[in-house]
Amino acid sequence: MYPAYVAKAERKGRSKEEVDQIIFWLTGYDAAGLRAVLDDKTDFATFFAKAPSMNPARELVKGVVCRVRVEEVEHPLMREIRYLDKLVDELARGKAMEKILRTP
Repeated sequence: MYPAYVAKAERKGRSKEEVDQIIFWLTGYDAAGLRAVLDDKTDFATFFAKAPSMNPARELVKGVVCRVRVEEVEHPLMREIRYLDKLVDELARGKAMEKILRTP
């Protein structure tokens, strides 16, 4: 999915680095850690399960992505995926990084 996230952002004039910044904020991965999971072709379940430090402020992410309200997703893994989807969607829609990366 990473290439799809980057492609979506770049189509809208945003950068791979901004997508990476979102992933770092959400999961606690750094550049080397992200590169390692991408090189290993890690699946989403493992990617999120082994995330160094899921950001507690991710629960401030609200709204609809793909006709699904992220805060209402019950399955924990699907909720994490929808958080990431929503953040990348906000990036592609031109929202400022300061607004995307919520702070409590």
